[in-house]
Amino acid sequence: MSVAPAAPPSAWVDSRPRAALRLFSRIGTFCLVELQKLRHDRTELITRAIQPVLWLVIFGQTFSRIRAIPTGDVPYLDYLAPGIIAQSALFVAIFYGIQIIWERDAGILTKLLVTPSPRSALVAGKAFAAGVRTISQAIVVLIVAALLGVSLTWNPLKLLAMLAVVVLGAAFFSCLSMTIAGLVLRRDRLMGIGQAITMPLFFASNALYPVDIMPGWLRALSHANPLTYEVSALRGLLIGQPTNYLLDFTVLIAAAIAGICAASALLGRLAR
Repeated sequence: MSVAPAAPPSAWVDSRPRAALRLFSRIGTFCLVELQKLRHDRTELITRAIQPVLWLVIFGQTFSRIRAIPTGDVPYLDYLAPGIIAQSALFVAIFYGIQIIWERDAGILTKLLVTPSPRSALVAGKAFAAGVRTISQAIVVLIVAALLGVSLTWNPLKLLAMLAVVVLGAAFFSCLSMTIAGLVLRRDRLMGIGQAITMPLFFASNALYPVDIMPGWLRALSHANPLTYEVSALRGLLIGQPTNYLLDFTVLIAAAIAGICAASALLGRLAR
């Protein structure tokens, strides 16, 4: 009985890059499919930008006059603008699981799951599509902040890094939403949980005030909150505040990967 010879190690090396390219290609395809949905309702990009602009114009300018929050030599409006960019990404992404439940109810999710693409590619495509959607809001907030006199950098490399930070943050929170969807399985429950955790995530971060002025228990929560690292990276890139970029990006990338893994593991429950 003859035994087929094992593939040489060089074949394994050649197959791994191909498999990686195939995976990234499928992630990109799913991402483009998600973004195509914006063609049917482009007003979503405008309506979702209203809330962060109101936060910046009303809350930011009011608290700039009160001077109640210590931000050192940085004007409060400058300090707030990166936090509002992160907030807009959070508010969009945290309800992204509702869409995947709708796709389950419409029978679309079942058809996607029977394709040869891995579930992680489907989840990652949706996650990064949520991140790309938030870019338009980030640009709107940047323009409004500049009109209000916020001292922002216009270095192209830093602006590109800022967009990468926004996409990573939105990818994590959209995966968190899809993970919750895989647990609760119903839109009304997901809506309630999303509303319950959005503001705690926002206020347990440094988006509105420095971590140093928080009580001890809230400071501990802020250090475990990926939104804190997203805001820190945005402040460093946009207004030049000192931050540990290596730590910020490591946390955001690790959180996005963990979110994709968790959502992928629970995606099958939605299709049952």
